[in-house]
Amino acid sequence: MSRLPLRSVGARLSLALLVVVAGALAVVYLIVVPSLEQRVIDAREDQVRRAARDFVERLRDAPEGFVFSQQLAERVASTTNTRAVMLQVVDDSPLTLATFADAGGGDDAEDLADDPIARRAVSSFSRQEGVVERGGKRYAETAELAGPGYVSLVSSSLSDADETVALVERRLLTAGAIALLAALLVGYGGAHVFARRIRRLEQAADRIAGGRFDEPVLDTAHDELGQLARAFDRMRERLAQLERARREFIANASHELRTPLFSLGGHLELLTEEELDEPTRREFLVRMREQLERLTKLAEELLDLSRLDAGQLHLESAPVDLGRVAELLLEEFESVARSSEHSLELFGKTEIPALGDEQRVLQIGRALVENALRHTPPGTRVRIQTARNDGRAALAVEDDGPGIPADHVSHVFERFYRSDGTLASGSGLGLAIASELAEVMDGEIDLESRPGRTVFRVWLPAASLSD
Repeated sequence: MSRLPLRSVGARLSLALLVVVAGALAVVYLIVVPSLEQRVIDAREDQVRRAARDFVERLRDAPEGFVFSQQLAERVASTTNTRAVMLQVVDDSPLTLATFADAGGGDDAEDLADDPIARRAVSSFSRQEGVVERGGKRYAETAELAGPGYVSLVSSSLSDADETVALVERRLLTAGAIALLAALLVGYGGAHVFARRIRRLEQAADRIAGGRFDEPVLDTAHDELGQLARAFDRMRERLAQLERARREFIANASHELRTPLFSLGGHLELLTEEELDEPTRREFLVRMREQLERLTKLAEELLDLSRLDAGQLHLESAPVDLGRVAELLLEEFESVARSSEHSLELFGKTEIPALGDEQRVLQIGRALVENALRHTPPGTRVRIQTARNDGRAALAVEDDGPGIPADHVSHVFERFYRSDGTLASGSGLGLAIASELAEVMDGEIDLESRPGRTVFRVWLPAASLSD
């Protein structure tokens, strides 16, 4: 078992457990021992009190009782296992007592003429009781006036009671020491296991920080550390996905950049080195313009992403007519739809006011229409629709294509995501940017997809017609 550093969490938990157990044992000790001792003394004082009362009653009831006080004392002492003493007041000033009868003293038969309990009883003319110490031992005593000039005293040693209390105290301390040792061992072992689990999480965090996402974070426990480990593993999987997406994006971006750059370089080389007729030269210039637009779009997408991440993308919040936006999208993509043999149609109300930035709403619409045209086969109908519902305005793009596979639906708005097996090309940023733009304008984009029908809807806060 490796040593736990004093400042480690495991060592602190072990020490905390030790302190808690020690505190609990101290509380038990402070409650049990004094309480037990007081109970024993109370029981012995009650015994002595009853014996003293019996002694006095016997003296008063017996004919010429004081003559037989020695016999009565012996009887009381034998029946109650106490020491019964009759003291006589010899002088009042100063108070002087003398033993008149004494029974049950045994080895402890010391002279009780100066007993404080008896002297208080004579001075106060009332019964007195308490605990006194003689010869290093404690005694429970009760003294009571037995008649003019006489006081009875019953005394009982507390030695056996003190031994019982001492025995309980020793056993309690022994049990406490064993409990502390067990707590230390259990706490140390538990802390060691706990610390090992924390170190495994630390090592997993280091692996993840170092870019190693292949090894899962395993902890099958159902406590907080187990939940933290599972959260770490979810983070690992997410970071692994992002890392894969980043690499794929770099590869895609490199391809997207390389293709137009290569095309531009080839056309430039042909333009400068070959004798071209005018139609061919114009065709080359058109191709070069297309590739330049492709590069420009990719640069704009990357710039939009950086601004969104930094929170520096400025958007206007003004009334936007989604009907007019739909008409602009139809005009912009009508020729593209014809060239790809798609049917592009417009449905819905002509005036649907919403709150947003018109240029960004157009950008979202372009991403949705372009996505529908790219990801559906020739001959597919694509419809641009507008609607208003529950205080929100919607711009929707619907197509009759094969739909999006169920395992791809939850990923289509992720950055850098491109579904495998499609004929489309692009950076995989259009829908991700569209979704984030909608959120910045207090809206959202939802998706419904099944074979034969796919609908993307961008919802924005509705504006009144008078705005």
